[in-house]
Amino acid sequence: MLIWFLPVFLTFLMIGLPVFFGLLAAPGILLWLNGQERDITLLYRNVYNGMDSFPLMAIPFFMLAGELMNKGGITMRLVEFSQALMGHLRGGLAHVNILSSMLFAGLSGSAVADTSALGSMLIPAMEKQGYTRKFAAAITAASSVIGPIIPPSGIMIIYAYVMGESVAALFLAGIVPGVMVGVGLMLMVKFMADKYDFPIASRKSTWAERGQASLKAFFPLLTPVIILGGILAGVFTPTEAAAVAVAYALFIGLFVLRSLKPHEIPGVLNRAGITSAVVLLLVGAAMAFKTVVSLSYAPQIMADFVLSLTENPLLLLFLINLLLFIVGMFLDAGPAIIILGPILGPIFLELGVDPIHFAIIMSVNLTIGLATPPMGLVLFVAASVSKERVETISKAILPFLAVEIAVIFLITYIPALSMTIPRLTGFAN
Repeated sequence: MLIWFLPVFLTFLMIGLPVFFGLLAAPGILLWLNGQERDITLLYRNVYNGMDSFPLMAIPFFMLAGELMNKGGITMRLVEFSQALMGHLRGGLAHVNILSSMLFAGLSGSAVADTSALGSMLIPAMEKQGYTRKFAAAITAASSVIGPIIPPSGIMIIYAYVMGESVAALFLAGIVPGVMVGVGLMLMVKFMADKYDFPIASRKSTWAERGQASLKAFFPLLTPVIILGGILAGVFTPTEAAAVAVAYALFIGLFVLRSLKPHEIPGVLNRAGITSAVVLLLVGAAMAFKTVVSLSYAPQIMADFVLSLTENPLLLLFLINLLLFIVGMFLDAGPAIIILGPILGPIFLELGVDPIHFAIIMSVNLTIGLATPPMGLVLFVAASVSKERVETISKAILPFLAVEIAVIFLITYIPALSMTIPRLTGFAN
């Protein structure tokens, strides 16, 4: 069944069936053809069971916090802060785009929210300054994948839920890889800026102007400190931290900055609810499929097959990275983690690879898949915001994807890059 699932699933996607229905229809049809009607009942019953989880409640809370901050004008404050620091460099707005994504990552943990919020502001601004629209859309899409890598991260919450790992350990392990992606993209922008003579966004800000921008961004930037600090200190769980982030965003928007109006809250709740529902339905469908797969002994069969190729962990990591990158081109990161995590995780645990290290490899690789053609979700969001064709953005994003692939292999073969912070804080061995 596992062999035929992907071709059937991809066929459904190509004819326009939503991912949620494809994840249920593909195994359902295969089970029916195989005469396993009882497992079909199990498949659909587990959709609800897959969503009925306290840890997963963190996802809608983080999404709501991101929506509240975006509606409250906090995104603009982060952009102004980034511009005060980097706007004077050649290719300044491209650097501002990347730094804003890194800062916004600590608030929402969502690549789609990043692309939508920052793209609607920065893509028109970059085009006005002389950048091509395709380049502006490409750098926005490429930098937005930092969102689910730097904590908080919805994708890592899903991985921790599926594989029974520590959310705090995954959050800490994602900090350095996220920063590496951001710095790598900035280096690529610098190279391109010198080669193609990109414009300078603004004059160099004075220290007084930088101080003023820092004060405006102080309360937003305090959000990840409260979230991570509370989790690491044991004050609250990741789900409770997400609820605290919502309360904090609401308080800051309504009473401190006064940039959020009470009549805007129903619209914010509506958008966050719809986005959360989409994610949770995908998680439920993927968890249901995972249950059926486990009954078919597919993980053991796959493990035996992979280990029959080679038992060299370095070569296996290369092959698995290649597999994950291809999967990421077609499947959203959340469902991919739920389907492949239980199959691939035990293989590398048996080979002595730290489970937190493998979790970061998988999470970062599939997150970058959000920006890869032909079905990268943030490419479609960037195309919608910029009114540029997906095919055009896909070509422009290739240099940035090359940087992100290099980061994947660096964190794969140098475990200390992702494991040092969790180990220093006692969250990993």
